Amino acid sequence: MEAPPDNDVLWARSLHYAHGETPALAGVSVGVREGEILAVTGPRGSGKTTLLRCLAGQLAPQSGEVWFNSAPVHTLGPGGRERLRRDRFGWIDTEPQLVPELTGWENAALPLLLRGTPHRTAKTAALEWLDRLDVGEAARKRPSAMLQAQRQRIAIARALTSEPSVLFADEPSAPLHRADRAHVLRTLTTAARSHNITVVLATHDAEVAALADRTVALVDGRRVGAIPNPDKEGRAECSLSV
Repeated sequence: MEAPPDNDVLWARSLHYAHGETPALAGVSVGVREGEILAVTGPRGSGKTTLLRCLAGQLAPQSGEVWFNSAPVHTLGPGGRERLRRDRFGWIDTEPQLVPELTGWENAALPLLLRGTPHRTAKTAALEWLDRLDVGEAARKRPSAMLQAQRQRIAIARALTSEPSVLFADEPSAPLHRADRAHVLRTLTTAARSHNITVVLATHDAEVAALADRTVALVDGRRVGAIPNPDKEGRAECSLSV
């Protein structure tokens, strides 16, 4: 088993995964450096979500390797992968998955509360992120009383509140209007850079991908390229061949 490169916080080699008889990943390899924002692009059905879920430990690849901070993820059992997702990773889904019984700030604070963070500390951190995302007015509302855009911003705040080592974002701006999308994505990328959070972002939107340092494209579950995005000085290429 080959160890990953020292400068990659997240590294995967020859990932294969199929949904039933339908191949989703066919030998995809990728490396991501600490603090880098990587966009994974491709048409719908190209394998973007499956790749993110394998990297995040949500899915165990049927073959291939995934490493985080030079430790293997692909050999962890369900409990180990769950702890990794809780303590080190953040996830933003295409649709907000909020707990309906909890208020906005409670949903945003949930990862910290699950870690045992004191209630007041978790609430303060959650409220700060809700304000940064211009959704502080929904702090005491439950999801059923919110607009779709508010629910998605709270889901993004929840992912950022715990300051994860790696943040996975699967089409995070898809349910937002254009103006909301621009603001939320600027906040997300600025937060990632200021807190040195590594981001793996799945998108089919060229404008969203342009915010990243580098773009990796998938077609039919295969990697077809890695392109440094323009105007991202100091971000070196760290691609692996397929």
